[in-house]
Amino acid sequence: MAPISKTSPPRLGKPLKRAFFGRSVHEVAPDLIGATMLVGGVGGIIVEVEAYHHTDPAAHSYRGPTPRNQVMFGPPGFAYVYRSYGIHWCVNFVCEEEGSASAVLIRALEPTHGLAAMRRHRHLQDVHALCSGPGKLTEALGITIAHNSLPLDRPPIALHARTGDVEVATGIRIGITKAVELPWRYGVKGSKFLSKPFPK
Repeated sequence: MAPISKTSPPRLGKPLKRAFFGRSVHEVAPDLIGATMLVGGVGGIIVEVEAYHHTDPAAHSYRGPTPRNQVMFGPPGFAYVYRSYGIHWCVNFVCEEEGSASAVLIRALEPTHGLAAMRRHRHLQDVHALCSGPGKLTEALGITIAHNSLPLDRPPIALHARTGDVEVATGIRIGITKAVELPWRYGVKGSKFLSKPFPK
């Protein structure tokens, strides 16, 4: 993938439509690596995600629908936003057919669009630390509960397919206590923008 340009953001790929998410969460998750996520024109290249399936004890949908996770049980291609540990927001993309309640957690971005805005939101300058975690990236992009249930292919959210080849690393998910052995974390191999490096 092209490095960050100091003069202009990298070229965007074709827009991803909601149909893109109507597949197995295990197909969507690695396919999102290298795609670009923008919220109000601010964002970057997705470099790390985690897959959560409704049969997975670590998934919010495992015990059935609640007011918080209701969007997960709806059609694919919508945002699921929740508060983590009562501190920060996390954003997920709902996948599979309606009722499946499976989603991909967006864990880290390589900032490419709207760096000035992200730096203001995060109160820091280090580009590598702006979006290197699920709570960091939502703060950088200004994502809140107001974005919950919004479609992923309409403003303010825009997703664009990756434009080149990318080597995808896999590993176990981070910060969970159930189903910890599942290798459902995906990322750009060797990226300096990950929340945590993948084992070599």
